[in-house]
Amino acid sequence: MENADGQALQHFMSNSPWSGQGVFEQIRDEIIEKPELHPGSMLILDEYADEKAGEKSAGTLRQYNGRMGKVDMCQVAVALGYANWKLQPWPLWTMVDAEIFLPEAWFGTDYEPLRQKVGIPAERTSFETKPELGLKMIRRAKASRLPFEALLCDSLYGRSSQFRHELHEEHLLYMADIPNNLRVYLEQPVVGIPETKPGKQGPKPEKVQVLNGVRSYNVKQVGLAEDTHWQRLRIRTSERGVLEDRFAARRVWVWDDKQPDIAPHQEWLAMRIESNGDRTYAFSNAPEDASLQFLAELLCGRYFVERMIQDSKDEVGADEFQAQKYVAWEHHTALTACALWFIATTKLDWAKECQRDPELAQQLEIEALPALSTANVREMLRAVLPLPQLSPEEAQAQVVKHLVNRSRSTASRLRHRRKAVTQT
Repeated sequence: MENADGQALQHFMSNSPWSGQGVFEQIRDEIIEKPELHPGSMLILDEYADEKAGEKSAGTLRQYNGRMGKVDMCQVAVALGYANWKLQPWPLWTMVDAEIFLPEAWFGTDYEPLRQKVGIPAERTSFETKPELGLKMIRRAKASRLPFEALLCDSLYGRSSQFRHELHEEHLLYMADIPNNLRVYLEQPVVGIPETKPGKQGPKPEKVQVLNGVRSYNVKQVGLAEDTHWQRLRIRTSERGVLEDRFAARRVWVWDDKQPDIAPHQEWLAMRIESNGDRTYAFSNAPEDASLQFLAELLCGRYFVERMIQDSKDEVGADEFQAQKYVAWEHHTALTACALWFIATTKLDWAKECQRDPELAQQLEIEALPALSTANVREMLRAVLPLPQLSPEEAQAQVVKHLVNRSRSTASRLRHRRKAVTQT
């Protein structure tokens, strides 16, 4: 565009009133309109972080960055993925909702000027944990009648008794990863406040505790127990071969003394040993007669949210977000989700229209020929939507503009640094 300086795009992302949540609603509506996506669909809850150089962007703080595996200055989002692993010949995945996580410090008086500057919405008046944000998004998906058979999540959510209780109360099937040190009971614990024995001195017991002496075990111990029976199961075919690992499942009693109001109850403890020796543990409220195959398939489903996040960052540009305002993050994330959904529908249409040659698969000694990848779709777009070729003068103007912008950024940082030194 002649004389383009990026201001129109900046306004579109940071100030324009279009609704990011409206984009997610449209994606969910379009999924509903595709009946082939309904059987075998899952919601998958996860979070992702983006490193930040400064602390002026919405929600930025020194906090745990799962991608880097350490506490760092970053911005964290809670995302709700949607995947269908039963679709033939290959699974699909996309994003159907997301919320930026605002650390508790952001609701203190010290952050009030920054909250106003970056435009934190008026309705976000109090701190919400990541499980609370996740529940909000799951309920939006449920209210929109998005078809899904189960909710999958990692241990950050699975270790929360309250989170799992809320899902169960809403009749939602879940498979929630848990840490290997979480404790369970193999026999039913009877809980309550102990009665004070006659003549015994001292304060009366007030804390709810196990009364019948039933022992608790961490889930790692349960997995190593002699009466835990492991089976090798085939889950699905992938481009890397066949996903086939060892699995076990036991009915256990669960009670969290930090949530004593939630009565002891039974859940499935599902366990997996991967080919590299890594072990995974998860709780599920699946029916008591659920098969080990069914539980194992759910336990392996979180793989698709990892693909969703990887595609978002490596192929679609989710990690290129630079603006500071809350609404800019909403808009950028919504456009990322829109791109993911476009890629998913392109893969779906391609699978319908382009018949695979069974003889070629037999020749190559594989069960099914590969599906389109996200990178494939990107390359096709580059072919049909070529970037304009810049003249030497236009290229020079672009370089000058970037150098000026970088100089302004450097000057701004120096001014802030001098101001901070003066104040101290």
